Amino acid sequence: MNLIKAYSEKYGTGESEQATLAGTQEIISSIPAAFSSPEHLKKIFSLLDITTLNTDDNIATAQKFTNNLNSFASLFPEMPPVAALCVYPLLVEEVRLYLKAPGVKIAAVGAGFPSSQTFLAVKLAECGLLMKKGADEIDVVISAGRFLAGEYMAVLNELILIREATAGVRLKVILETGLLKTAENIRLASFIAMEAGADFIKTSTGKIPVAATPGAVYTMAKAISDFYKVSNKPVGIKPAGGIVEVGDAVVYYHMIHKLLGEEWLTPGLFRIGASRLANNLLSRILEREIQHF
Repeated sequence: MNLIKAYSEKYGTGESEQATLAGTQEIISSIPAAFSSPEHLKKIFSLLDITTLNTDDNIATAQKFTNNLNSFASLFPEMPPVAALCVYPLLVEEVRLYLKAPGVKIAAVGAGFPSSQTFLAVKLAECGLLMKKGADEIDVVISAGRFLAGEYMAVLNELILIREATAGVRLKVILETGLLKTAENIRLASFIAMEAGADFIKTSTGKIPVAATPGAVYTMAKAISDFYKVSNKPVGIKPAGGIVEVGDAVVYYHMIHKLLGEEWLTPGLFRIGASRLANNLLSRILEREIQHF
């Protein structure tokens, strides 16, 4: 089956690189001043996946993050909670044991994160273990190497099996857009992930030099819109990797509002993967230096 042809016929061909660049720049240059107001910044804060994915993470770091989340509501009663805490698989059970913050989901990376360079059986087994340990959400990476080799059906079939193995939890599929590079590749990978049953499509692992970019998110949001028009299934989007400054978060927030609409601006359909961004948002909103996370 020729997926490029099939998806082009089903969803349209999408925009050229030039049109993607122009559309992205138009959105960036038209951000309303109100989107930087405390009200909107608080909403952006509620969309955050607080993330700790460091090689030296351990039980102590997991407890630190959960303690910070558990104390957050009492220390900052004017603020909404974040959407989720995202950790490595070995820390899920610990986080499940200690996390008491209402409404905060437990997300974990899995299926051979961050490279996806392992056996399918291992990926499926890891997803199964994550569900048993109590993950609410699982973030997996497409086999970018196979995708770039043109093995699109293999990537699709693998994601279908991962979706079956994660039935009942929210599945976020990372496209690693910094490797895919072109709008055409990013659009195709978006449809492969959505056709396989992804609840979210996500830009990046944060483990390669090029992570989230406005152009990649623009292309992904356009693909989600086209997919929704045909399937009537809303799919979420998660820019992640290198998003530190408040202004960058506002760009993505405005972009999703512009391309997908107000109904997407909820934790069920829009996340921002970040760690340092949380403190920057708190500091801007509350007008004092805050280093809580």
